[in-house]
Amino acid sequence: MSLPRAFLPLRHRVFRGLWVATLASNIGLWIQNTGAGWLMTILDPDPMMVSLVQAASMLPVFLLALPAGALADIIDRRLFLIGAQAWILVSGLVLAVLTANGSLGPWGLLALTFAIGAGNAMNFPAWAATTPELLPKEDLVGAIALNGISFNIARAIGPALGGFAIAWAGPEAAFVLNAVSFVWLIVVLLLWKPEARSRRMPPEHLVSAMRAGLRFVHATPAMHAAIVRSCVFFLFSASIWGLMPLFVRQQLGLGPQFFGLMLAAMGVGAVAAGFALPIARARWNRDQLVFGASLLAALGMAILAVSRHYAPAMFAMVIFGAAWISAGATLSTAAQLACPAWVRARAIAIYQLCFFGAMALGSALAGWLGGQYGVAPGLGILAAGAALSALATMRWTLEFGGPGTGIVTPPDALPLPKPAAPAHELRTLLHENSNRVLEVVRYRINPDQREDFLAAMREVRLVRLRGGAMLWRLYEDVAHPDLYAELWAVETWTEHLREQGRHTTEDLVVLARAASFQQEGAPEAARYLNVQP
Repeated sequence: MSLPRAFLPLRHRVFRGLWVATLASNIGLWIQNTGAGWLMTILDPDPMMVSLVQAASMLPVFLLALPAGALADIIDRRLFLIGAQAWILVSGLVLAVLTANGSLGPWGLLALTFAIGAGNAMNFPAWAATTPELLPKEDLVGAIALNGISFNIARAIGPALGGFAIAWAGPEAAFVLNAVSFVWLIVVLLLWKPEARSRRMPPEHLVSAMRAGLRFVHATPAMHAAIVRSCVFFLFSASIWGLMPLFVRQQLGLGPQFFGLMLAAMGVGAVAAGFALPIARARWNRDQLVFGASLLAALGMAILAVSRHYAPAMFAMVIFGAAWISAGATLSTAAQLACPAWVRARAIAIYQLCFFGAMALGSALAGWLGGQYGVAPGLGILAAGAALSALATMRWTLEFGGPGTGIVTPPDALPLPKPAAPAHELRTLLHENSNRVLEVVRYRINPDQREDFLAAMREVRLVRLRGGAMLWRLYEDVAHPDLYAELWAVETWTEHLREQGRHTTEDLVVLARAASFQQEGAPEAARYLNVQP
């Protein structure tokens, strides 16, 4: 019997095992969040302290996303994931023990909540970078949608289970359930035997790896598009999280049970859209999907703004949930496809850092608008902003081929410049702690092709920066209009050697196109080691 289209990614055994185990751990985290929030109302019912529980769980994402992504790229990713889950498990058990013996205070609860959030912050980019390695490219959209479905299922089930656990045996029971939920995921990760990544050079250092990730994102237009469009979408759509409690209480005049039902309605819409997303992706491209989802989210927010009864409000939450998962999964897919394997985790970490920041800013903006103008007008303003911003960002296209996965040799007619081998007497200076390396390529072109050559070199600049260049310059000989010198610098000799391993198929095509302007043979290349006086 064939699987429904939405479930096709689950035919891959490793992804299926990790997805089910991740669903269990996500449920555990929602149980943990419920228990921590309830426990704080006992330890210190001050509204500020209660709100700090949520802040403590999210703050690590801002502090640790980039170093977590860099670590996930430079060390064994499977061991890194196991370590992150083990950290959450141990933190959860410590929280349960301290709660059970009555020795936990409010600040201790915040500290351990922060510790669990740190484990999640380490886990997010590593898991996102692992997903494309578990299944073929054509199943990636469906896999990311299934990950979103997993999150929404957990959000619907976890708080309810947490409430029952607290009523049955106290908050410590919720913390134990959270810890236990990670045991299964650790076992699945231990049983997973990924293909070993070949490594011919020493691993990158953490700080330089973070800098390389930032340079890659800065020099990759596809990442710019994914980040800009996700920030705009989540900036306005985050208003739901900021205003929904007040909307239920003030505009509908209902109690907390209906607040839970509103969130459940959003989860229903998200799950339904996740199942339908593979079919939608076959009909529309990524740009069209995100644009349509943005308009659908704006429509849901507008319906909420005029609703005075729970029925239309719940309908609005269903379509908003569908828009949320459709845009979120599509944008995440675009970001992951823009990244080659060597930089994927840290680039995804930067992407996640940006949209989490947009969500935090959007929630604050929604609260300010609600306070200034009221809940309904605030939602209306943000709905209009969501629709207008969707139109304004359409030029940031999400449609691109994605990075190549292998190195190709350009045709002989388009030879790439090759520098001479290092001199024997200087080889002892060439290592991972060497001084900065300056690389130079000299071109001799037909002056009539100047504009075309400069256009090609603009693309070359991005290739060099993505490969790790700290700076890049192109100089034109004022005495000889056919001569040009391209210069770029990298941190060390080892970083220079890494460049070739970072070039994708598309990068090499760009370099070969620039080399094709050379009038005779290949451009001349040279390398210079910075010498300290």
